[in-house]
Amino acid sequence: QVQLIESGGGLVQAGGSLRLSCAASGGDYRWYALAWFRQAPGKEREFVSTISWNGVTAYYGDSVKGRFTISRDNAKNTAYLQMNSLKPEDTAVYYCAASIQTTSRSATVYDYWGQGTQVTVSS
Repeated sequence: QVQLIESGGGLVQAGGSLRLSCAASGGDYRWYALAWFRQAPGKEREFVSTISWNGVTAYYGDSVKGRFTISRDNAKNTAYLQMNSLKPEDTAVYYCAASIQTTSRSATVYDYWGQGTQVTVSS
């Protein structure tokens, strides 16, 4: 069973950058599609980005396209989310997720989830 641990969240000013990491253990991580979702208080969980098992294919939510970049290093069992030009509306808990199936914008596809890391963007 894959276990995911996110890190790298924090407080940043608008226009700043953060890089989130998602470290995996307990499974053959390299075959899993990975994704980032986020959830702000009082809002539904939102798709941010997903990347295929080999890193070839990636998709982004419309609200982050052009500002965020997803990547992975299978040798280190780690995925990353580079977030640039952050806005106050990016404030949320960010979750890493893994799926043995395929990349998807739907949270229901993902079998494993991390505990989340808080990102707060001040104006």
